[in-house]
Amino acid sequence: MTLKSYTGGLLVAMLIFAQGAYADKWSDQFPHIKNTGDIPGACSYEATSKKDYSGKTLTISTHAVPVMGEPTALHAEQFSKLTGATVDVVHSPAGDLYSKAMVPFQAGQAPYDIVFGFSNFIRDWMQYLAPVPDKYVNMPQMQDVTKAHQGVASWDGQMYQFPVDGDRHYLKYRKDVIDNPEYQKKYKADTGRTLKVPTTWKEYGEIAAYFNGWDWDNDGELEYGSAEVMKKDDLMYAAFFSRSASYSKNPRTPGGFYFDLETMEPLINNPGFVEALGDWVEATKYVPPGGINFGLGDEINSFGGGQTLFSFSWDDAFVAAMEDGSPIKNKVGAAPLPGAERVWNREDGSWDIGHNQAPYIVWGWAVGVAGKSTNQDMAFDYLCFFANGANHRADIAIGRFGVNPFKKSDFDPQIYIDHQGWDPLIAKSYAATIVGMEEFNTNRVFPLRVPGVFQFTSAVAVGTSKALAGQLSPQEALDEVAAEWNKILDRVGKDVVREAYAVGVKLEDNIN
Repeated sequence: MTLKSYTGGLLVAMLIFAQGAYADKWSDQFPHIKNTGDIPGACSYEATSKKDYSGKTLTISTHAVPVMGEPTALHAEQFSKLTGATVDVVHSPAGDLYSKAMVPFQAGQAPYDIVFGFSNFIRDWMQYLAPVPDKYVNMPQMQDVTKAHQGVASWDGQMYQFPVDGDRHYLKYRKDVIDNPEYQKKYKADTGRTLKVPTTWKEYGEIAAYFNGWDWDNDGELEYGSAEVMKKDDLMYAAFFSRSASYSKNPRTPGGFYFDLETMEPLINNPGFVEALGDWVEATKYVPPGGINFGLGDEINSFGGGQTLFSFSWDDAFVAAMEDGSPIKNKVGAAPLPGAERVWNREDGSWDIGHNQAPYIVWGWAVGVAGKSTNQDMAFDYLCFFANGANHRADIAIGRFGVNPFKKSDFDPQIYIDHQGWDPLIAKSYAATIVGMEEFNTNRVFPLRVPGVFQFTSAVAVGTSKALAGQLSPQEALDEVAAEWNKILDRVGKDVVREAYAVGVKLEDNIN
């Protein structure tokens, strides 16, 4: 029995109440799940407690605390208490996760049984990972995972990554400012424009600049326009692609967002990407002091703590803002990423005029079991426990954890109303925003999943960081990135990259 069988909050509450004695047995010992109790299933607390891994050691490579690193360690401690296993967790910065696994993989070694990384590593890592056994793939818990995120975890129909997280970028904003009649009147008087949820990046910049550097929420501290991930090698490439999608993902020119699939010419320095980078350089003027060095944790704390008007990365900052104890709980809103009023047409070399919006489905955190691990059964049991109903429901309520919705049952707004105390309108807006990206928007950008992906994204980080620092113009910076991409294509092999890239292009062009 899984929670997906129940779609209404009342029925969920009834299930938990009915299992009260059973749930309390575990929620008393593990307060992390106090709001849900144990949720029955193959990998529940009750089921996991029947495993005996005494005398065995599981070694895990994961991200630094808190994002993903904290839940990894928490669930490792829980798993150890339930099964008797010794679980060693090694934390590393985002920029080191790829090599932390890849270097020993290539040497034929397996110092880690479990490796956390980003889902776009799959093409490079999959030959070194153990396929997820059918008994996990076919369990009800896995069937609740959305089709998109089952695809994220798989390659050519084979699941190599165990789903623990689902990611996308969307707009977060302060409802108490944007919906405030007094501020709407003031903004109109001062600018001649309407204060509303921005639907373009230009509007985003104008509003963020206006609300930058003054105490607009009357808390005695200055607030700022936007919190963004701008730190080199700390996922900044993903922020750049979010800003670029609406300018460069033209639904009338299929065949590639990052490269032209036929020629494999890099598109990263075309006018659409350059326009986006120009906007991003302007954004350095309306982020908090030191914001140009913000990593993901900083962005979560900044928006989630009430310091900025806007943010647009992963769910984490929004969830942090909606946690109990947050000064801005029920004062924030969710909406699709801003778009643009023109999009580059690479086929005729001109701008197509008209509103264009393209969400960036950032697949995000992923995890696999090393093919040479001698503890594969224990490793998969740990991952299944990590993502069980009770842990997942608790984890997605903690912003700093970085565990975001990836199950169909996560799209029910009643969950957030009943268990997390969200305002119903905010919960419905949040659910509608993420389900719209998953199921209804067909002009989308997916992450690059090709051999050498870390080299490509690192080149983007290096080039764009030079533009943000004022060392190069946006065009110069992206010309430099394009030149580096061509070198990477030569090293890795253009045909090898094209073969893998075609898989992503099919998704973006909605080819079944």
